Amino acid sequence: MGLRDIGASLPPGFRFYPSDEELVCHYLYKKIANEEVLKGTLVEIDLHICEPWQLPEVAKLNANEWYFFSFRDRKYATGFRTNRATTSGYWKATGKDRAVVDPTTQEVVGMRKTLVFYRNRAPNGIKTGWIMHEFRLETPHMPPKIFHSLSSRVQLELELMDFNWRREKINIV
Repeated sequence: MGLRDIGASLPPGFRFYPSDEELVCHYLYKKIANEEVLKGTLVEIDLHICEPWQLPEVAKLNANEWYFFSFRDRKYATGFRTNRATTSGYWKATGKDRAVVDPTTQEVVGMRKTLVFYRNRAPNGIKTGWIMHEFRLETPHMPPKIFHSLSSRVQLELELMDFNWRREKINIV
């Protein structure tokens, strides 16, 4: 069953519109802990080979928002900077990270970063209307295995991505 099939089987009026807390506490935490996440709801993609306008076909549950998991890649093997480049552009962080608080414990369980897609390369990038919210866990109660690197030189972490697309602001060529 594909994502479009799931959307078609839902009752009229139902929308997959999780809060930031639900995305971090339920979906992201369970994914990292290798627990069952509602099958078919969220897919894994590689953001470095997918352009923003290709994502609707890959991870669509709502008309204007897409949710998916992606591996985090480092720009340099020994550094901490995240690689957010694609073939035709790059994702640029805007503003400051926002805390995601668990409503039951009032603890900070995650962070949300807002990114905007720019076509071409910096510093001559052209801002588009593609906006991405990147979520990450910020809790000492994470499963121990998340702290292990997949390689001694590159650390990969799962992140949950939430895309919002503003149709009126983007021109796709």
